[in-house]
Amino acid sequence: MDLQERIQHIESRIQAACNRSNRNRKDVEIIAVTKYVSLKTAEKAVEFGCKHIGENRWPDAEEKVSVLATKSTMHFIGHLQSKKVKHIIGKFPYIHSIDRISLAKEIEKQALIQDVNVNCFIQVNVSGEESKYGVSPDELYSLAESLTPYKHLNVVGLMTMAPFEEDKEKTRPIFRELKRLKDRLNEKQIFNYNISHLSMGMSNDFEIAIEEGATFIRLGSQLVGKE
Repeated sequence: MDLQERIQHIESRIQAACNRSNRNRKDVEIIAVTKYVSLKTAEKAVEFGCKHIGENRWPDAEEKVSVLATKSTMHFIGHLQSKKVKHIIGKFPYIHSIDRISLAKEIEKQALIQDVNVNCFIQVNVSGEESKYGVSPDELYSLAESLTPYKHLNVVGLMTMAPFEEDKEKTRPIFRELKRLKDRLNEKQIFNYNISHLSMGMSNDFEIAIEEGATFIRLGSQLVGKE
């Protein structure tokens, strides 16, 4: 399939998952992860309707940001080193990987300098895998409380990555737990607003994630290919 056909195919799968879970299709956004494809392919993805673009390394993303930032919404979806924050702020309206207070402090510092607000997701390592970043579920609430003084950092949701499973159903408890954590965070009223987003689900498991409440799914090769 070419790019436009892949996008249409993914769209039909998203709609089916929404139908199964009685969800409105408008409540699920696709982030096209373009880190392995050319700028030309990324531009075509935007042309074919992908409104959100995801990148996870600044040096690789710089050219795409310069071209696509006015045509789409940029999401930084990878692990973020504090020393790289100054490059990211002002170029990526969304950061999906807040996992420590030192990173949040640097984001606030740079956002204050640039006079911008940044939409952030707290990354939670629900699966407990050592290879994955993120706070543990037990640490989530204390981290959330520590973020409340930062006025330029707008926590909009939680993010997680499920293990790759041949049996996709095995990922369902991971996504279900992230939704429970989001609901519990709102019940605690740590922020003076409710967070509403769940960034979860990738190419292997996005349909399960949608059924469990994902509002942003992150799709790479299945959507945009590898060129």
